[in-house]
Amino acid sequence: MIPVPYNSIVCAAAGGGAREPLFRNPSSSASVYLLQFNCNRRRINTNNRRNNNNNFMDSNNNMRTESYLRHVDSRKLMPNGAGHIPHLKAVILGEALASEEDDLVLPSKEFSDQANVHSPEQYMEMYKRSIEDPDGFWSEIASQFYWKQKWGEKVCDENFDVRDGKIKIEWFKGGITNVCYNCLDRNIEAGLGDKVALYWEGNEPGLDGSLTYSQLLNQVCQVANYLKDIGVKKGDAVIVYLPMINELPITMLACARIGAVHSVVFAGFSAESLAQRITDCKPKAVITCNAVRRGTKPILLKDIVDAAINDSAKDGVSVDVCLVYDNPVALKREDTKWTQGRDIWWQDVIPKYPSTCPVEWVDAEDPLFLLYTSGSTGKPKGVLHTAGGYMVYTATTFKYAFDYKPSDIYWCTADCGWITGHSYVTYGPLLNGATVLVYEGVIYFKTEIYCSLVDAKKFKAIISRRQKLSPGLSVIKAPNYPDAGRCWDIVDKYKVSIFYTAPTLVRSLMRDGEAVRYLYALMFTVYLCAIDLRINAFGFWIRVSTHQHTPMTHLVSCGLPMMVEEDQGTLRYPILKEIFTGFGQCGWFYNVVGDSRCPISDTWWQTETGGFMITPLPGAWAQKPGSATFPFFGIQPVIVDEKGVEIDGECSGYLCIKKSWPGAFRTLYGDHERYETTYFKPFAGYYFSGDGCRRDKDGYHWLTGRVDDVINVSGHRIGTAEVESALVSHPQCAEAAVVGVEHEVKGQGIYAFVTLVDSVPYSEDLRKDLILTVRKQIGAFAAPDKIHWAPGLPKTRSGKIMRRILRKIASRQLDELGDTSTLADPNVVKQLIEFSDS
Repeated sequence: MIPVPYNSIVCAAAGGGAREPLFRNPSSSASVYLLQFNCNRRRINTNNRRNNNNNFMDSNNNMRTESYLRHVDSRKLMPNGAGHIPHLKAVILGEALASEEDDLVLPSKEFSDQANVHSPEQYMEMYKRSIEDPDGFWSEIASQFYWKQKWGEKVCDENFDVRDGKIKIEWFKGGITNVCYNCLDRNIEAGLGDKVALYWEGNEPGLDGSLTYSQLLNQVCQVANYLKDIGVKKGDAVIVYLPMINELPITMLACARIGAVHSVVFAGFSAESLAQRITDCKPKAVITCNAVRRGTKPILLKDIVDAAINDSAKDGVSVDVCLVYDNPVALKREDTKWTQGRDIWWQDVIPKYPSTCPVEWVDAEDPLFLLYTSGSTGKPKGVLHTAGGYMVYTATTFKYAFDYKPSDIYWCTADCGWITGHSYVTYGPLLNGATVLVYEGVIYFKTEIYCSLVDAKKFKAIISRRQKLSPGLSVIKAPNYPDAGRCWDIVDKYKVSIFYTAPTLVRSLMRDGEAVRYLYALMFTVYLCAIDLRINAFGFWIRVSTHQHTPMTHLVSCGLPMMVEEDQGTLRYPILKEIFTGFGQCGWFYNVVGDSRCPISDTWWQTETGGFMITPLPGAWAQKPGSATFPFFGIQPVIVDEKGVEIDGECSGYLCIKKSWPGAFRTLYGDHERYETTYFKPFAGYYFSGDGCRRDKDGYHWLTGRVDDVINVSGHRIGTAEVESALVSHPQCAEAAVVGVEHEVKGQGIYAFVTLVDSVPYSEDLRKDLILTVRKQIGAFAAPDKIHWAPGLPKTRSGKIMRRILRKIASRQLDELGDTSTLADPNVVKQLIEFSDS
């Protein structure tokens, strides 16, 4: 049985961000209403009248709870927030099951009392100071870390407006520190040397390991000494193409220790994508693994690296050193392709180096890492984060958004190839002295595995029935290899208390609810909660317990939009509503999975932001299912119209950020002009997120999706131009246009309109070959879900493709095509519709 406290939390993050209290617009004179509550096991209906003491009364004058709304004056710079919240029904955590009619979920008094931020008043006090005195607020937090030399008089020096010159963001400039030292040495000096820093669970059951903080430091120093020995110096780039083994965070920390700039590439990217990154950052070394098993499938990583190094050499960028970790479970050493003089085995050299290594002290504004993310031009963008501000911001968001306690065992299933793995697998947790679980394997498998575990005939009948309703359904993805209980076996084994994973998993379970409920009823009960972290980030986290019916405590997810729908001008969040109330009246997700005890938190952030931006603090205020709620400390979100004018009150528009924050990225590597053009020129004076946002009448923020040409597939940000470029590289493809469509499981799917070379016939073989081309050039995660044959594409007379029309066709919203008279050939639209089912 997992020892989890009664007052558990579930937080969901969407990509990845932070939440806020109930405020109104910063530029309005709105008031803030703070919720306080007790733990009576009753439902609250805010339509009920209150007595003179503001206690809620039911229609029979019976006291239902001591909860009340209290008026607090807001100020101009406070975040957009809520006034009075009438006509809403609410439920208190752990006190009643939710129904589809519930609009709010309130934390119980027990839960709030133990939270790091336990009340709206506490949040208000901290947030107010972070806005009115950002220097004092962040200096106080930064002082909790080790600095060889303190920063100068200016804590923050910024220019956020392109009209005033070059964009510049600096935090703690002149401060001298080291992120690796603060992750490891500082915690060891504080007495945590014998505490487990990393648990590792291999793909195959029974393969595992652990490293204490002292052991981790020793191994980090050995790798750091090796890197120094081969000539890697402060400021040099190192490409890391490793699977989720301990050596991945070890390498990241080793680079940070000597001031090198690591660039982790997800070990699922193709050779072409890896070559692009090698060519751009010109690394002193590439660090990889000969192979890895994902489930039963071996992935030959070294072969991919070899091809990438060869491709980059053609562009004039050579790699002199390739350090290869020997993974005999996936591939024998003698079967690994080898280049003498360049390749070297990790196990042959690293153990020979000393286990102590001097720290390279760096300025707070020196680069820490490069992380490439998709761009709308087809070329990946090298997002550059620096040491000091990122360290302070990531550590702070981890502490408060996850409500971290020193006794927690934390598992984030994100790969370190993405920003979530940087901020919330490696740096954020270790800076807080946490114990982190690193899992090598995958957490999804196919229907056939289910059938081997349960009554196959009955199960397949359920699937068949579901497929008639959803013809595209062919696979159920759910934990895990080698069987359906692996995920929860791991939770039990390590006594995981915070679980952070992707909403893709939850969506697949919900989509095939009949089968899943049948399976769970037959096999075991699972407690799991999730929440979307960011419209462009990764998974969800939860405090959980399984198998023995112990309630979980935290739930968080990130990486995908909550599949927003628009119905007659009103935005709806059907998937998130299901997450909260489950299958109709059953309340599966909130009631069964979360045992009605876990707040579901929906957070928003980006690779560029470094950490959560808009996120719930689950002990501080009421949650609305699907809303990211309010901003994290120091964040000033605004919603603007197409002209860049801030909109007050209830509205929809473009989400921008008004002032800088410590975790903000500083530039795009080697292309500061693109940095300014992409993020700061669309709306001068603001950071433009690229996301749409709605603010409701109560001041809650609802992220509505990307407004640029980046698609978010299962937490992977994929530029449409990248996919289009891969498609047109096929000799029989003349032109391609790619759009994103809603997908039940992945959040967004890739829908490709393809025009073939003259006289080339349409065929299923060609369709498969086009998809394979994308898989080879970018990776399997970027493969189009649909190839739509297109005799032509809808273009304006100037040649611009009207993607708005393509999105409507892809989504089968044919009655919403709008005006097509401006097209060079309006008949193209009719042809595309005719080819919809071809």
